[in-house]
Amino acid sequence: MTDHTISIPDNLYQKAQQVAQQQSLTVDEVIRARLALAFDLPLFDLPEVEKEELKAMAYLSDDTLWTIAREQMQPALQRRISELLARNQRGAISAAEYAELEALVERSDRLALRKSQAMKYLAERGYAVSPDDLNPADE
Repeated sequence: MTDHTISIPDNLYQKAQQVAQQQSLTVDEVIRARLALAFDLPLFDLPEVEKEELKAMAYLSDDTLWTIAREQMQPALQRRISELLARNQRGAISAAEYAELEALVERSDRLALRKSQAMKYLAERGYAVSPDDLNPADE
């Protein structure tokens, strides 16, 4: 391993310290792990606009990130996806219904991606994000 010295902003170092403390690691271990993850992840195969929107979430407030993390697809849309998936499994789906299913699945995937990004930023800010924390606030 080669040692290199880099300068990082104080706020990033403080975040690394929080994560290190929570995970019983050294700050160096946290920073190395995050760098490795950043370089190993393939770039999303998303349109540039969507990539930029996900990156911009880093500037949202904690409350806004929690709202996004708790967001759910509307029950009517969830039911429709289930219906179309069942029809598709039976081989009884029309071309129009298949196109609708594809659009709904894509919409669901985008929601999951936004939720994941919000949870990532919350974790980086030192929050422990558990499944119970992701229930909608009104439940």
